[in-house]
Amino acid sequence: MNKLLIRLSFASAVLLTYSCKKEVHVATVTGHTYYVASNGDDASDGSMAKPWATISRVNILNAQPGDTILFRGGNEFKGQLQLDSVDRGSPKLEVFVSSFGRGKATINGGNTSAIVVNAAHGIRIKNLIVKGSGRKGGNTESGIIIRSSSHINVDSVEVAGFQKSGLYINASTYFSAEYVHAHDNGAAGISLGGTRGKNDNHHIVIRHCLAENNPGDPTNFDNHSGNGILVGLSTGVLVEYCVATNNGWDMPRVGNGPVGIWAYEADSVVIRHCISYKNKTARGAEDGGGFDFDGGVTNSIIEYCLSYENQGSGFGIFQYEGASPWINNTIRFCVSHNDGLTSRSRSGIFIWNGDKIGKNFRDLYFYNNVIVNTKGTAINFDTQSKHLNFKYFNNIFVAGGELTKGKATDDTFIGNDWWSLTEKFNINGIRDFKKWAQFSGQEMQGGTVHGMNVDPGFLNRTLRITDPLLLISLEEFKIAKSSKLQSNGVDLKANFNIDPGQLDFNGRPLNVRGIGLSFEL
Repeated sequence: MNKLLIRLSFASAVLLTYSCKKEVHVATVTGHTYYVASNGDDASDGSMAKPWATISRVNILNAQPGDTILFRGGNEFKGQLQLDSVDRGSPKLEVFVSSFGRGKATINGGNTSAIVVNAAHGIRIKNLIVKGSGRKGGNTESGIIIRSSSHINVDSVEVAGFQKSGLYINASTYFSAEYVHAHDNGAAGISLGGTRGKNDNHHIVIRHCLAENNPGDPTNFDNHSGNGILVGLSTGVLVEYCVATNNGWDMPRVGNGPVGIWAYEADSVVIRHCISYKNKTARGAEDGGGFDFDGGVTNSIIEYCLSYENQGSGFGIFQYEGASPWINNTIRFCVSHNDGLTSRSRSGIFIWNGDKIGKNFRDLYFYNNVIVNTKGTAINFDTQSKHLNFKYFNNIFVAGGELTKGKATDDTFIGNDWWSLTEKFNINGIRDFKKWAQFSGQEMQGGTVHGMNVDPGFLNRTLRITDPLLLISLEEFKIAKSSKLQSNGVDLKANFNIDPGQLDFNGRPLNVRGIGLSFEL
């Protein structure tokens, strides 16, 4: 197994081990249960019969391992819920904050954050509605802030109406977010950040979350906003079965823009089984894409994901000036369908290097993907895209006309299928596939052409899938058993010591010589 796969396997193993341990709230064997209801009294004992009335009363409680704090469902509580270093549970005996009775309770932070967890340990927050006064209605903060804390879980929470992020994780470890619905926030639905570097956050799981309609931060005129799920300054992050859609449409600037699900300055990030669709950017601005490995990302992977109808590219491969080196990343078994609708890329894949130094932008492994762009190109190499050792194997590239734009600088293409809907083949004005292969040296192995120029039959596809759990049943891009694409790819393990895994996009046994991501058996 090569170094890349060793690192990815280790990262996945660590993340899965943690995530499996955090599935359900552990029943308390010690501790007290405190109740809060709008008709309660802060002078009472906080029992179910005599509940407290306000968040302020909860904040003075020093919660102990096994304690439970329950807000009455259907009631709204104004203020900021604060959990700090004196509120300490444990991984096996958490402090549990949730709703009781019928429905979910609402924590209304107004113009500030609604829940702040600072330097706390062993906290689970579940079944709450968290709201602010609106990204343009007076709020100036993130909705839920997890800062300098460990073993924290946010589960089945709706968060909306905050100028910054709905859920923001900063300098924290062993954190998981599950079934979070983050919408109508400014900067992002869910984001991870810090100040120091890639170790600010680690052992992070984001699963079954929906980030939608987070339009942009109206006060940010210097940088991107309106992201779906953003992973920064982190190591060991798993994002799976998540959705990002309709974000970024009200970013108040022209410049670099938002993306549905992406990472920067991060190591060992795994994004899989996710859907990013119909995301946007400001008129005339950049990005607005589906997925992105941006500046400083290392040893990370995007797999089994779907991107479609985003204003920016389906897969951004970017390195910005001043970022740490971008090294050793993989995108495999993914789909980009009619992305790049309006922003500059006009392509399924967009490669850009603002750093301009090729050695700091290297080692991409891009294989068994399907890129379809009926109105633009499959790949756009920006004029600033200098890079080293980018490899593409067993992909299907379909474009409306010209298949690529710009100049590949240090790229290797072997075993790919290329198809132009209007011209059958067109790269840099060359309309004969074999002549292009011989002229460029691409799609050549052992002195013979090893790629294809056949129609994969992906016309007239309209994607409407929005549930990641249904991705395994998405068979619009399945290669028929009779197709030449079933047997003319390259065996990655035998030829390049790359382990592609055992399953295709639809969970069937992988055809190691197949071109594409899904194969009829």
